[in-house]
Amino acid sequence: MPNSTRFPVGVDAALRAAGWRPGRWDIKAAEEWADRLRAHVSPGGHRHAVFPAAVEAWAEFGGLAIAAAAGPGRLLAPTAVTVDPMLGLHQARTIGDLGRALEVEISPLGEEPGSGALLAIDEEGRVYAVDHTGDWYAGATIDRALTTLLTGLRPTRLTTA
Repeated sequence: MPNSTRFPVGVDAALRAAGWRPGRWDIKAAEEWADRLRAHVSPGGHRHAVFPAAVEAWAEFGGLAIAAAAGPGRLLAPTAVTVDPMLGLHQARTIGDLGRALEVEISPLGEEPGSGALLAIDEEGRVYAVDHTGDWYAGATIDRALTTLLTGLRPTRLTTA
């Protein structure tokens, strides 16, 4: 199977095994997720932000359950990624709190199924992970974030110092 050259070989292979291919674009599903997120209001009155960078990420990668790259990982154990913004539907407050702290709009992206970390994307396309240990910066783009997570690179811990 040829490498798209957009991703490292192992990441490309994991994406293709999950059903991704260059040019994949399911805007109908992405718009349905956007509508569901916009309509959801938490019991505390929290709402989700929806913006083009999130919709584009959902259109290209939404619905994929991507296995971690085989092997020990570069710095950490590689993690699987599920791209499904509905996994963050009931986390509007958590996502909103992170966005306020970073002074940017953030929307749900999916999760790391092994750890339960919530994945989110901001209006610039940067990707974050939120888990029981804190908030993490996974990459400046979804491509970099997928590479970081799937190959076991170390995400950067966000601090308020």
